[in-house]
Amino acid sequence: MRTGFEPDKGVIAAALVAALAAGGAKAETFATDWTKSAKSEARLVAAGPDIAGFEIRLAPNAITYWRDPGEAGVPPTLDFSGSVNVASVAPIFPAPTRIVEADGSVAFGWRDGVVIPLKVQPADPAKPVMLKLHANYAVCEKLCLPAEATLSLTLPSGPSPEAALVQKALAAAPREAEPKAFGEIVAAGKDAWRFCAPHEAGPARDLFVEPPAGWWVTGTPVAGDKGRDCFTLTLQQKPDGAALPVDLRLTLTGGQGPVEARLAAPALK
Repeated sequence: MRTGFEPDKGVIAAALVAALAAGGAKAETFATDWTKSAKSEARLVAAGPDIAGFEIRLAPNAITYWRDPGEAGVPPTLDFSGSVNVASVAPIFPAPTRIVEADGSVAFGWRDGVVIPLKVQPADPAKPVMLKLHANYAVCEKLCLPAEATLSLTLPSGPSPEAALVQKALAAAPREAEPKAFGEIVAAGKDAWRFCAPHEAGPARDLFVEPPAGWWVTGTPVAGDKGRDCFTLTLQQKPDGAALPVDLRLTLTGGQGPVEARLAAPALK
């Protein structure tokens, strides 16, 4: 004989399942919504607990710029100062292409879009990382327009379905080479050097030169010796009072894939 209310165990189990479904742990989010600007849209994607990517999609015929924009343009700025549990963030820029703009100037950047991998060092690896990015970048077609995105994303504790997207971008980034194996710079006149690297089979090689602030050095392919790919480096501008040698960051594309190294350009003749 029942002396009080005894709820059905099946009803209790069903109620618990429903409660967990409604109020249980929230599923991890692996990408932000797209932030739209004129001619572009941008988002953050999470590839793992310590790696993410900043993805820009561009309208047809539009371009955006590399960390060194070339003769014209504006490089992207990435501000992570609002992040939580982050010691440092290192952007890894995929290799650029050389783009001739409508006014004849030569830019370094990308068409269609780009994913910039972000290597994150947590302040405390035992705690989750909340990555907050304020990005400014330029998008150019016939006119150049500024674009801006403020994005935040908590990185997952484990694998991410976006990992392949970021790994593909990492594979397109220049790998670091030992300076001695990378190539050699020698003086070739009063305002030029000759740079030669060991030849590699594959697509034609291009060279991107990044000097310190205030300097401007351009690279042009020239006929190389047998077994070498050579370029003329021309000193276009240097700060008043600056002296040689000068350290250059050189990025080679084509061949067996992009590589980069830092070499000193010696005093000129």
